[in-house]
Amino acid sequence: KQNPSVSSSRRKSRQAHFAAPSHIRRKLMSSHLSKELRDKHGVRSMPIRKGDEVVVVRGLNKTHAGKVITVYRRKFRVHIERLTKEKSNGQTVHIPIHPSNVYITKLKVDRDRKNLIERKAAHNKSKGKWAKKDISSVD
Repeated sequence: KQNPSVSSSRRKSRQAHFAAPSHIRRKLMSSHLSKELRDKHGVRSMPIRKGDEVVVVRGLNKTHAGKVITVYRRKFRVHIERLTKEKSNGQTVHIPIHPSNVYITKLKVDRDRKNLIERKAAHNKSKGKWAKKDISSVD
């Protein structure tokens, strides 16, 4: 345990997770970026949002790609276009997917998101981690 003021109790961690308010759920609902986006922006993951294009990497719908049409923070799930199932009464419904089971292939970038990417990339640079282009220039 690193920080004495943070509990390592499973009970308290689960309570904090499931009782989290919407602005904290946004951050909890983050997804990894594809390798191309990771190299381009220097950021590993981002909070998912409506309009991002994603690929499912786990579960029965693995390899399905599409655009995020709903971010359902209350249930910690996202809905992806063309990812539906038919109910017994004939009605079609979207299949909910947890954001950790998808990765983002195309970001919907606006001014706020661009600032977030720049801020995260600058922080990652200051950590002293090596980027692939830096490693290749050393050799």
